[in-house]
Amino acid sequence: MPTVTANGLEIAYDVAGAGPPVVMLHGATSSGRLDFAAQRPLFAKAFRVHLPDARGHARTRWDVRNGFDDGLLLADALAFIDALRLATFHLIGFSMGAMTALQIATRHPERIRTLVVVGITTQREPRTSVARRLMDPDRIDRDDAAWGADLARLHDPVQGRGAWRNLLPAIAADVAVQPLLTPRDLRRISAPTLVVAGDRDPFVPVDHAWGLSRQVPDGRLLIVPDCPHEVPIKRPALFNEALAGFYRSTETIARERTDPVTAGSARSTRKGETES
Repeated sequence: MPTVTANGLEIAYDVAGAGPPVVMLHGATSSGRLDFAAQRPLFAKAFRVHLPDARGHARTRWDVRNGFDDGLLLADALAFIDALRLATFHLIGFSMGAMTALQIATRHPERIRTLVVVGITTQREPRTSVARRLMDPDRIDRDDAAWGADLARLHDPVQGRGAWRNLLPAIAADVAVQPLLTPRDLRRISAPTLVVAGDRDPFVPVDHAWGLSRQVPDGRLLIVPDCPHEVPIKRPALFNEALAGFYRSTETIARERTDPVTAGSARSTRKGETES
């Protein structure tokens, strides 16, 4: 298991394959290895795949009682990417990782070759209410002991026994107060973007996913039928096929965006054309 020192952490990650770099950011309470298990073998045939564990999750040690918020996750991800010397890269985020991916893409649009975000809304609700309900350790003990056992197996070996009981409320608390991206923020994203959601996702109503895809200048939308929040896990074949098509259709522009200076210049030109 490789690690890299970034933003004061020893960030653990998995890496596989050869080709253009892709960074895959996992969802809350999970890990890159778990959330993208069905994508890693396919992606490794065409990409250099990087799967970091977020702070306080799985193998990246951090006591969330010392702080946990979206700003730290953003700084961690950027420091991880810089430590690996990735000037530009493809970026995929799921749920919590999708919010981090959107923040990276709005702040550093010239570095993103393509963007895929799964299971995320830029609106406060229903994400906050669902997170508060599902991430209650007392509820898990009472109603979902199997998930509690899974959380212990994933997090206890590195984070310490019972660490997930602090992690989940910290995640829910951050969701309730984290700054929201505005339409103006989203218009800064210049890379081809695919927005993905399940039609039964309790966190992300379909109209929220549609709205997000419309606010990104080069946005596309995939709504997966009969699917809850965890699209990459619950519908891997459909998701992988859709991503393969997305990468084929954006191959030329992604190649043009390998140089961040060129990508930034192209963005400035397009913005000028839009505003003139």
